[in-house]
Amino acid sequence: MFDSLSDRLQAIFDKIGRRGVLTEADVDAALREVRIALLEADVNYKVVKNFIRRVRERTIGQEAQRHLTPAQQVIKVVHEELINTLGEPGRLNLSGPTPHVIMLVGLQGSGKTTTAAKLALKLRRDGHRPFMIAADTYRPAAVEQLEILGKQIQVPVYSEGTDPPPPDICERGLKEARRGAYTVVIMDTAGRLHIDDEMMAELEAIRDRTQPKEILLVVDAMTGQDAVRVADEFNKRVGLTGIILTKVDGDARGGAAISVREVTGVPIKYLGVGEKLDALEVFHPDRLASRILGMGDILTLIEKAERELDRKKALEAEQRLLEGTFTLEDFLEQLQELKKLGPLSQLLELIPGFNQVAKQLPAEMTDKQLKRVEAIIFSMTPEERRNPRIINASRKRRIARGSGTSVEEVNQLLREFRQVQKLMKQLRKGRFPVNIFGGRFPGL
Repeated sequence: MFDSLSDRLQAIFDKIGRRGVLTEADVDAALREVRIALLEADVNYKVVKNFIRRVRERTIGQEAQRHLTPAQQVIKVVHEELINTLGEPGRLNLSGPTPHVIMLVGLQGSGKTTTAAKLALKLRRDGHRPFMIAADTYRPAAVEQLEILGKQIQVPVYSEGTDPPPPDICERGLKEARRGAYTVVIMDTAGRLHIDDEMMAELEAIRDRTQPKEILLVVDAMTGQDAVRVADEFNKRVGLTGIILTKVDGDARGGAAISVREVTGVPIKYLGVGEKLDALEVFHPDRLASRILGMGDILTLIEKAERELDRKKALEAEQRLLEGTFTLEDFLEQLQELKKLGPLSQLLELIPGFNQVAKQLPAEMTDKQLKRVEAIIFSMTPEERRNPRIINASRKRRIARGSGTSVEEVNQLLREFRQVQKLMKQLRKGRFPVNIFGGRFPGL
């Protein structure tokens, strides 16, 4: 979502980095560029004005440190002020007697129903017993959608169809959750294409009759500044306790995420980062600020790996790699494990310093090509995967036909696999080749 903003800021910092001493004129020139970058990213103009003022005061004032380069001084302050603008980390209020009631609100099309299931899955993995209530009686098939999602994640859904009033459904659903000793209740309420009095009155009635601990606005990050207006109006009518930004993995410019908390005072609690039901991240302002500035987000990458990857398989593969017994079967297994973490380009952006590398990836390292590599290995016999040396010209032609690729692509995979084996032998001998990336990424 922040690619464009990140590129602009990185160019600004690179330009400052070539200066020997940071003067007031340099700061003003850089901040003019930062201001333009933020406005182009659809950040609220008042937020931009306050942000630039704070950065300028700190950069020119006492906080500039002699041991930092000019670029580092500005980046340090911009990073800290971005964190300040984004607010506190996302935390749900799950204290007191159970069940804890969470009410999801928002406009139609923002992704409330899917987000309800994502949140239920996350809470279940955190040790809670979630229970969902289907109270969107207006959108066609909304009730059926939540019931289907509930079955997928093994979380019960209370529904009464589309005839009863939503406040009644929520009240009776809450009683059912108490009887079942569920610890968290998530209510999926109805939205409209726009804000109107009828919808707000209904939400107020649900709030008054169920007394939710959390009222979370689900808002589409793609709507830009309109997301800030929507959040402000919902907050005035029903009293929001938090915001969930969806479609953060899309091509939105990122302004809503930076603006919404400072304009409304309502904290962001979760980010929807994909279509899968496990694609919901707790909001960490420091991590998001690091991503925006191209610093990566290694903690999120570690959490993804711990959640998705088989640690035993990884350790076994590592041992075989170091012993020189790593085969194409092992490579295929690790490729399938890697796919669990998401697109390769997104993973590289989480690694500090690799955000620019992700944009420069050669064709053979794209996700599309990884699928072709997978197809090539699947077209091999078990013996060929374990011992690629036996793959002669006729076998290569058969593998190419079976995988829908060319003989040259099969050759390329075999060459690169041999290079990895050679690299591992050098590592075991204590030698590390400088040209590991073949000169593609100088300075890595």
